[in-house]
Amino acid sequence: MASTSEKATPLFPEASISASATAASREVWTPADHAEIPQPKQPSPSSVKAIVESSAPASASKGTGLPLPSMSRAQTRHPLDPLTAAEISVAVATVRAAGATPEVRDSMRFIEVGLVEPPKNVVALADAYFFPPFQPSLLPRTKGGPAIPSKLPPRQARLVVYNKKSNATSIWIVELSEVHAVTRGGHHRGKVISSTIVPNVQPPMEFPAFREAMKKRGIADMDLVMVDPWCVGYYGEADAPNRRLAKPLIFCRTESDCPMENGYARPVEGIHVLVDMQNMVVLEFEDRRLVPLPPPDPLRNYTAGETQGGVDRSDVKPIHIIQPEGPSFRVDGHFVQWQKWNFRIGFTPREGLVIYSVAYVDGSRGRRPVAHRLSFVEMVVPYGDPNDPHYRKNAFDAGEDGLGKNAHSLKKGCDCLGYIKYFDAHFTNFTGGVETIENCVCLHEEDHGILWKHQDWRTGLAEVRRSRRLTVSFICTVANYEYGFFWHFNQDGKIEAEVKLTGILSLGALQPGEVRKYGTTVAPGLYAPVHQHFFVARMDMAVDCKPGGTHNQVVEVNVIVEEPGDDNVHSNAFYAEEKLLKTELEAMRDCNPSTARHWIVRNTRAVNRTGQLTGYKLVPGSNCQRLARPEAKFLRRAAFLKHNLWVTPYSHDEKFPGGEFPNQNPGVGEGLATWVKENRPLEETDIVLWYVFGVTHVPRLEDWPVMPVEHIGFTLMPHGFFNCSPAIDVPPSLCDSDVKENGMITKPCHNGLVAKL
Repeated sequence: MASTSEKATPLFPEASISASATAASREVWTPADHAEIPQPKQPSPSSVKAIVESSAPASASKGTGLPLPSMSRAQTRHPLDPLTAAEISVAVATVRAAGATPEVRDSMRFIEVGLVEPPKNVVALADAYFFPPFQPSLLPRTKGGPAIPSKLPPRQARLVVYNKKSNATSIWIVELSEVHAVTRGGHHRGKVISSTIVPNVQPPMEFPAFREAMKKRGIADMDLVMVDPWCVGYYGEADAPNRRLAKPLIFCRTESDCPMENGYARPVEGIHVLVDMQNMVVLEFEDRRLVPLPPPDPLRNYTAGETQGGVDRSDVKPIHIIQPEGPSFRVDGHFVQWQKWNFRIGFTPREGLVIYSVAYVDGSRGRRPVAHRLSFVEMVVPYGDPNDPHYRKNAFDAGEDGLGKNAHSLKKGCDCLGYIKYFDAHFTNFTGGVETIENCVCLHEEDHGILWKHQDWRTGLAEVRRSRRLTVSFICTVANYEYGFFWHFNQDGKIEAEVKLTGILSLGALQPGEVRKYGTTVAPGLYAPVHQHFFVARMDMAVDCKPGGTHNQVVEVNVIVEEPGDDNVHSNAFYAEEKLLKTELEAMRDCNPSTARHWIVRNTRAVNRTGQLTGYKLVPGSNCQRLARPEAKFLRRAAFLKHNLWVTPYSHDEKFPGGEFPNQNPGVGEGLATWVKENRPLEETDIVLWYVFGVTHVPRLEDWPVMPVEHIGFTLMPHGFFNCSPAIDVPPSLCDSDVKENGMITKPCHNGLVAKL
């Protein structure tokens, strides 16, 4: 992923530490139109070494015998930056060149190319001396900790490759040695570190065009046919991964000359199709049940002028979001600083947006880490209709399709509003070429209503502060549905995770006069099955911990009603009860609104001014439990849906709750439900939270033809992390009623105060 830049200026003076090594290649984005923003002075390269030496921690001093980090000119990209287009090209070329024969090379299909995220101690070194935030204190000061290298290792790419001829899936690790040479038209090379064939799996699905005729359905114009290839899932040995299979859903548009015709309004039902995606042949084609095409619905389309009545509203006045002095955030490459927050933006083909190294600058306590990595790692959409083909609709939209690969370019003024900073994303296509999604990730500020307020009723004087938040987001389209994924950073220390669901319902056709209890009829002959959407957020927490720190624990909090007796003579007593989750099996938990259940990640070594351990709590939003019975076949791959919360100690290989390859996978012995059987201790370790949240969707007529956005999510909220409200120092906003005299803001005296005086 690349960032679009307007002007190159350093983020802050400390950038001088790596200025000589990286200034030519790292973008720094600031509001370019406003001369009043100070431009930090660049020190001479000769001062760099002195700055590093003076800021080095004790563990890097000469007295310890450890060398100072090498300021190698090759370190031009942060270890967590997404792969560039040039790096992807080098990785693909390296793997292709390693093929034993031309036949093997020609059969390679590149499913996914992503960054190999380095160990946390490498990230610590990079953030200490080479890249913002330039914080040497991130390095461990005690002997016996993880070894800190004296220079950053080369970046690596991880490739998932499918061999079309042999039906084999392999994983390659490539060291990216001289990627920079590609941009100059010179030679390039990478180094194959390892290649491993993964048996009995199928990688995420790609979408070639459907080639089988449907003329016997009475559809003469084949240009009207729409095909959504769906992964077959795993329902028995016939779905085993020795073949690469798809069961497409078929639709028929009404008009061929309308580019935005809603083809999902006419599902073709009753046809069973099984496609061999490896050899591109139709294995099975059977017209099992004749279901008439639904008649064209006059309310099916959603483009301007095509809605109900053919006339759009005329009383919508413009709203303009302007920031005459530019935004409050600043961006250096993929490093973002806003208010007291700072973090890094990443992007992967599977997860989409990733937030790294989240920290809060807290006055004299300095930069305090909150989380090492935040992302949405999986989502599952099970349908509740037992009829074919709906019972097979159990899409793993991240693991089978890829949220990042299905992201799209965001449109200013619609998807994002205000002063926008965009980031591009780069992917490989099936044949190994590089494709770029411009404006894939949006970064902007939002007004968010009232932050806090109090009026003294005795004097009539009031203090009120407006809230603003920094939002990072991307949106993907998976067939008929759209999903927007948002991380909101607030001035009061909260981090809000939000998913916005919209798009077109996945529909079925009905026989004349038929009514199904497993869905809602939305138009004549057309119905929408009931279904659920589940999302899994993986949060590698680091509350007051340096990278790789092991001083976090999780406690569960429930509000308990006091039993009648001497302690509750007025029958009004209740209190919060805490329980330490000591092991993985103890930490398989569910939401409980009746006890206001939430969970706190605490640092076992850091305290606030009252002596309590500092922490951040996970506060659930609206949520639901899975409704499929325990025997449901798809739950073998989605065993993580059994609970809302799972907690594990950090392990580099444990990234995806359903395993890396859920496509056509029986799900035995893989994923989150298997890992926790080790029952590893959690009392003081590097904590990872897995939060499962979802919504049960009983469709309405109002969800047709495009569903209005539905919001779900959760909040990470400081709990004893600060000594008081971190939002208390937010300055007042200048209102229309304020009077500005000599640069000072004065407020007119309230009538209530005059009357009292």
